Amino acid sequence: MAIEGRSDTHAGRIRLGMVGGGQGAFIGAVHRIASRIDDRFALLAGALSSTPEKARASAAEIGLDPARSYGSYEEMATAERDRDDGIEAVAIVTPNHMHFPVAKTFLEAGFHVICDKPMTTTLAEAKSLAAIAETSGRVFVLTHNYTGYPMIRQARAMIAAGDLGPIRMVVAEYAQDWLATRAEDAGSKQAGWRVDPTKAGAGGAIGDIGTHAHNLACYVTGLRVEKLSADLTAFVPGRRLDDNASMLLRFAGGAKGMLWASQVAVGNENGLTLRIYGEKGGLEWAQEEPNKLWYTPLGEPKRLITRGGAGANQAAAAVSRIPPGHPEGYLEGFATIYAEAAELIRAARDGIKPPAGIALPTIADGVDGLAFIEACVASSKQDGAWVSLEHG
Repeated sequence: MAIEGRSDTHAGRIRLGMVGGGQGAFIGAVHRIASRIDDRFALLAGALSSTPEKARASAAEIGLDPARSYGSYEEMATAERDRDDGIEAVAIVTPNHMHFPVAKTFLEAGFHVICDKPMTTTLAEAKSLAAIAETSGRVFVLTHNYTGYPMIRQARAMIAAGDLGPIRMVVAEYAQDWLATRAEDAGSKQAGWRVDPTKAGAGGAIGDIGTHAHNLACYVTGLRVEKLSADLTAFVPGRRLDDNASMLLRFAGGAKGMLWASQVAVGNENGLTLRIYGEKGGLEWAQEEPNKLWYTPLGEPKRLITRGGAGANQAAAAVSRIPPGHPEGYLEGFATIYAEAAELIRAARDGIKPPAGIALPTIADGVDGLAFIEACVASSKQDGAWVSLEHG
């Protein structure tokens, strides 16, 4: 990825470890691929499963040195800290309930952390982890991967430049159908922990995909949600966590919004969309057509901006890897997070100022995500009463 003002000539890759992501896991493989796309990381160690036997089998499957396949994350943190060639950073790709203890352990042991979302299962944990990260001085990156898409960076830059004027309305949707039936009873590992409050936390669909929609709405507009009125539902009988959520939002500064997140919307695969309307114009983007951004200036025809095409700005170009017209999306979005994380880690390692233009989700976004989830749950329990978000 060619990024203006950034050095790609560093000697050696960042030494990376991984917790979680063993056999049967989806997101671990995504992180491993993404970390390699820009050749910034080398995966050298792992505690890939909660059982030592499965951890060893998983490590062998991806070619990890057996001596650096650990039976627990605690063992891994201690052993790698004591090695001269130990890892510098860890990727956490476990179910949600393990994010806090793993991140805490590695931060306190002096490692940089790249963590999947949501950051923790409670707002109290999120605030505690933010304090630990601040004390540690280590880099903490949250992998809200959709923020790495070129046209999302384009939209963010356009809004920051005032192209839409003051924002009036934000409409975010994330619709899937993979939990429309009881997939958790059919042997789906991915479904099993996501519908279990002891592993997923208080939010089901709202924690799994609603946090993405919330994060994207705030990331692109630069606004924070102050209050929300939410209705969470578990439509599938017997399910303990929500599989559908709809809400109204009030942003700081006066903008209003709507958010819908569903994993029972039959006919939808990964329908993440964002529509933003200001006094001077509007923007529309859909994740399933990620290289297209529709822009409508007030009183003028709708315009299509494509990644690398006419109208694309430097913010989009900075995170593009391949020529215009070639699909670029999910894996590359994750890779952008890893590439920018590498820049921050290298800057910390070398004691220099990070390059300009890095726009990563941080631990503050993680705290906001948990504030969002807890406000949604509280509002729904009060029949949609307006609830203020408890930002960090």
